Amino acid sequence: MAEAKAKRQTDPGMSASKEDQKALYYHLIRARRFDERCRRLFKQGRFPGTYFSAVGQEAAAVGAAFGLGPDDVIAPSHRELGAYITKGMPLAALMRQLFARADSPDKGKSHPCHFGYPEINLLTPASTMTAQVVVGTGMALALRMQKKPNVVLAFIGEGGTSRGAFHEALNFAGIHDLPIIYVCLNNLWAESVPAYRQSRITKFSDRAKAYGFAGFTIDGNDLLTVYQTVREAIERARAGSGPTLIECLTYRWYGHSEIDPANYRSADELESWKKRDPVALYERHLDETGIMSQAEREKIITQVDAEIEEAITLAEASPHPEAKEALDDVYSFSPAANFPARAQPTPPGGLT
Repeated sequence: MAEAKAKRQTDPGMSASKEDQKALYYHLIRARRFDERCRRLFKQGRFPGTYFSAVGQEAAAVGAAFGLGPDDVIAPSHRELGAYITKGMPLAALMRQLFARADSPDKGKSHPCHFGYPEINLLTPASTMTAQVVVGTGMALALRMQKKPNVVLAFIGEGGTSRGAFHEALNFAGIHDLPIIYVCLNNLWAESVPAYRQSRITKFSDRAKAYGFAGFTIDGNDLLTVYQTVREAIERARAGSGPTLIECLTYRWYGHSEIDPANYRSADELESWKKRDPVALYERHLDETGIMSQAEREKIITQVDAEIEEAITLAEASPHPEAKEALDDVYSFSPAANFPARAQPTPPGGLT
């Protein structure tokens, strides 16, 4: 982590402009406050299912996605809210998906936090862990075959790197020098399994060595370090230099989901990571550099809160999908029109 910070501070070519640094704060705050608001909404019973909070690890998703262009692709897992927001998915669309409404991008069909938005190349996460890495690798191959200058950003947790599909995908990407960046968010816990029980290696970025491309381990709570490291990887991928694996060390403040009490970890561990709050760290940087005053930040927070409340209002006013819509978008034809209703059997004993 120290090496990454030193590189950022001494290499002017890696520095984000003042305007970019302000924009990064806007996306970071939107991710944090939207996330916390959704946690409260779930506890109030305002939407069904569960919720996967990313509070504490927003910088890794926001910083990684900020360097993407409109035609680049994100292949996310279930905890990359910051990447969706940064790339431009409307808050109202995010909220409608959580509320499972008929006019949400998935028409109310997906599990909470399986956000997708094809209009800006955001793939819907796969329910099977690690599958999004395989899909993202396939997208990178398609981009290469079509001779397009775009890249794919694929997210995964450190636990997912233990699954076979992860290794198959990285091996394939390495062989073909595909334009893809794998971002591993190492928050130390694969649901309730600690990282040291998942692998004998201490740096998950070392997995890249087996497949012949670069791997880096960085401070995932340092927003600028993430942005600059991923941006360099994006530039290499666009230039035809192949994939990169970037491990972001970070931490989720809450359970795996809102129905997980997270009683498998210590209070001391949690508090030590809260002292590394990515929002507070970045606000300190803005103060020290004079890039953005506290008054400017408070104005942004007020604006963001208003955007969130508007999204909630729109989502709750949207209709629920009807039962008959369950088969829509599943078949290329209408099942009802092609399969006549079965005759109902006569009840035994002449009962009706």
